[in-house]
Amino acid sequence: MHGNERSCYNGGVGKGDDTRQGILAAAGELAGQVGLDGLTIGMLAARTGLSKSGLFAHFGSKEALQLQVHTFNAERFVAEVIRPALREARGEPRVRALFERWLSWASAAGGCPILAASFEFDDRPGPMRDRLVHDQRDWLDTIAMVFAGGITEGHFRPDADPRQFAQDLEGVMLAHHLASRLLRDADAERRTRHSLDVLLAAAASAPHD
Repeated sequence: MHGNERSCYNGGVGKGDDTRQGILAAAGELAGQVGLDGLTIGMLAARTGLSKSGLFAHFGSKEALQLQVHTFNAERFVAEVIRPALREARGEPRVRALFERWLSWASAAGGCPILAASFEFDDRPGPMRDRLVHDQRDWLDTIAMVFAGGITEGHFRPDADPRQFAQDLEGVMLAHHLASRLLRDADAERRTRHSLDVLLAAAASAPHD
């Protein structure tokens, strides 16, 4: 990372053995097809060839399985999107890297599992919703922090609002999810990149004479 800039999005990063990680990877693939709420231990047992009792020993309940699948996805998001982007130069290059990493993540098979889970649980109180709220707030904090670095570097106007930019960029990402996943729009990525360019142009500092 450059300077003192750190990701606010921690994703509940932890360690697990290879077997557990393999189970969670399989569970994540299943959740991409049926949703987290549709994921069951019985379904996972059929996919992995493991016994239900063995899976209960790992997770204990469907709700615990859902939370751990989300944690697994959040850890992957940090590793594949946030950490590599934070190695880029501060300012606009880092904003663009964060965006491009997210776009690659969201364009993979199954789309963004974190967004999909957010839609599933947005009006359903409980531990899963609480965790999603926490992680989405951390993600918005990370976008705002990276954008604020661009103000410090002189790439963006001093009066630009990092929180507003974070919300606007999240809106672009949500629109991309709809256009690419539901509508299967072949121009979704091009339009999404154009939307980023518009946001960055609006925030850009005036050129120096």
